Amino acid sequence: MSSDPRASDDGHRTLTAAPLATWQDPSRPVDVRVDDLLGRLSLEEKIAQLYGVWVGADVSDEDMAPHQHDMVDEIPDWRELIRAGLGQLTRPFGTAPIDPALGARALARMQAEIVAANRFGIPAIAHEECLSGFMTWGATVYPTPLAWGASFDPELVERMAGQIGAALRRVGVHQGLAPVLDVTRDPRWGRTEETIGEDPYLVATIGTAYVRGLQSAGVVATLKHFAGYSASRAGRNFAPVAVGPRELADVLLPPFEMAVRDGGAGSVMHSYAEVDGVPAAADERLLTDLLRVRWGFTGTVVADYFGVAFLQLLHHVADSAVDAARLALTAGVDVELPAVRCFGPALVTAVRAGTVPEALVNRAVARVLRQKCTLGLLDPDWQPGPPALAGRGDEPSELEGTVDLDPPANRALARELAEESVVLLANTDVLPLAPDSRIALVGPLADGVTGMLGCYTFPSHVGGQHPGVPAGVDIPTLLASLRAELPAARLTHAAGCAVDGTDRAGIAEAVAAATDADVCVAVLGDRAGLFGAGTSGEGSDAADLHLPGVQQDLLTGLLDTGTPVVLVLLAGRPYALGGWADRLAAVVQAFFPGEEGGPAVAGVLGGRVNPSGRLPVSVPRHPGGQPAGYLAPALGHRTEVSNIDPTARHPFGHGLSYTRFEWSDVLVDGVEPADGERTEMATGGTVTVSVAVRNTGERDGAEVVQLYLHDPVAQVTRPVVRLTGYARVPLAAGEARRVTFRVHADLTSFTGRDGHRVVEPGDLELRLSASSAEHRFVVPLRLTGAERRVDHRRRMVAEVTVR
Repeated sequence: MSSDPRASDDGHRTLTAAPLATWQDPSRPVDVRVDDLLGRLSLEEKIAQLYGVWVGADVSDEDMAPHQHDMVDEIPDWRELIRAGLGQLTRPFGTAPIDPALGARALARMQAEIVAANRFGIPAIAHEECLSGFMTWGATVYPTPLAWGASFDPELVERMAGQIGAALRRVGVHQGLAPVLDVTRDPRWGRTEETIGEDPYLVATIGTAYVRGLQSAGVVATLKHFAGYSASRAGRNFAPVAVGPRELADVLLPPFEMAVRDGGAGSVMHSYAEVDGVPAAADERLLTDLLRVRWGFTGTVVADYFGVAFLQLLHHVADSAVDAARLALTAGVDVELPAVRCFGPALVTAVRAGTVPEALVNRAVARVLRQKCTLGLLDPDWQPGPPALAGRGDEPSELEGTVDLDPPANRALARELAEESVVLLANTDVLPLAPDSRIALVGPLADGVTGMLGCYTFPSHVGGQHPGVPAGVDIPTLLASLRAELPAARLTHAAGCAVDGTDRAGIAEAVAAATDADVCVAVLGDRAGLFGAGTSGEGSDAADLHLPGVQQDLLTGLLDTGTPVVLVLLAGRPYALGGWADRLAAVVQAFFPGEEGGPAVAGVLGGRVNPSGRLPVSVPRHPGGQPAGYLAPALGHRTEVSNIDPTARHPFGHGLSYTRFEWSDVLVDGVEPADGERTEMATGGTVTVSVAVRNTGERDGAEVVQLYLHDPVAQVTRPVVRLTGYARVPLAAGEARRVTFRVHADLTSFTGRDGHRVVEPGDLELRLSASSAEHRFVVPLRLTGAERRVDHRRRMVAEVTVR
């Protein structure tokens, strides 16, 4: 075969009988191939591999982040830009509405041009957002990550991620910017909807399942946002983070650690956060010492959009773009996204001048080339056209409508996950609704799709900039879904008010509708949007946890009618229910449940779906002040030394059902423990705890058995309880199954006084629980032996069996 890898005019590499160069030979080890190619590249060609180009980004786009529209430059000469090669193509599908088939052909043409333009025919990696599905026009919109957490079902999330990955690969995308592994610390933060929950064990297990699913399809998963982003002061986006090293190590880092170690994640995106004054993009201890040296990560570290430039513009730790590039490369950032600003020609000059070591460039380029090699982009038979275009004609018109990114199988799984994620918070037996009742369905989200969609969905993120373009997928409203669910019911509808704003003119009509009904269903919550354009989403933070706008006034008017009110919250964060919560007949919580959210919520209201979701975040009792999650030491809970009670209205892990479950027959290491007996376990040993769970009701359902650890006395303060294991247990009416947790002592570890993670001998409790506040059985333990120091090789997950 020829050693010339460049594409012919149609984008296909020309192969002859000449020998392959070492870097082209798929039979050679990846590192050998990368070293060979790296030695052939000029400095300009190396640095070209370290940045992306955002083709089609609108420099005048007002919906971009502050500062971002100033940094997206028009591309003056595409061919000149790609002459030295290109590292990444930024969001070729997720920037504007485009038919998937036409987009796939356009991407293939860009790749063919990139390959033909550079000496070694190296294509770019194409990346896209994929948090709630492939964020492009016409692709399935799955529930938002907070809904994944509510499902407590990592296997289902893994299947969803596999579908998302398959859609990305089908049209030629190589890398997905997901999952978000930030742990919720303050639900006022606008990006709470993107998190999986407030518990690191739940975030870690669900997030790692997503990574496995996405990468099973051949797509590189990108862990976001490393690290500390969600712990910003007062829940403000980009605000400084002032956590201690123990909170960072024990709460914020474990999800990333597990996703790297057990999920094999191929990429990590640094966060915008500055932790104790050091921005993540310039933190060598974080991106190199911890991530690579201690955890053994071998993939690429990519910049959050414009994060390298922000070292100069927002954090003020660099005095120029080149200085920002130096700091980022030194810390361990490999790729500048979404467009070149700091890693461009000025960096070439700085390297030649000796102010930035070329060794830093070589290190980053080697990682990029290794990833491209692993993806097959350096193989001699690589083709620019993705599988979706195989065997098709050359003209885009022949491809219209040929790539279905929302097939029935995807919609079915989106429905399944949405149904599992709906949480029944409270119920005075008004639910399920009587099939022939008079129902007033009111509220700003009752007859629209806004409440189904998170910020990182195409209709919310991009669609608003194209008001004449349809959503691209069918998204039933709750009004339409409930009419289909309960055809004999007599439904009346009134919006009452908008999601935000101060207009109360419609409240009277909604109150009148409720007055004449048997039951009122009030559908309230959020509208996702960027940087203040919504009530939830990136840059759309909340000052407190009151319902947005005048929705509280609407709800008060409905309650005053005396008609039973069922509150349905379609939201991106928990909202404090306040003193009026006791007046509600029922409360249903759904966290932006996606394109099938309407039928899922309607199914719960009508009784077709037995609710089985559990809260991934606590619902506060009071809307004002600093919210407090469950994961706190004793002084973070109700005490006698403060008049403020932070106890949640509904705790983490809470959720009701339309059936009943009975727990019994606890066994420890296979035998029934005597009353008060404390089981001994070595600090390097394991214990097995099991419980029988029976569905004693008259309908099928699913119970979520949760295992919490309580450490009454330790060398540092510890959370009163923390999640250590869980199992989602589907049970037919009358059916019983045994749930068994095998817990290694490593799961009791924490960061001790000397800064090292330790397993400490002493008394502990394992609590079999229905929520973080409802403990059904307590299993006393005593850890014996010497204190053990553990690291990233420790056991991080309880082994669970359900029989």
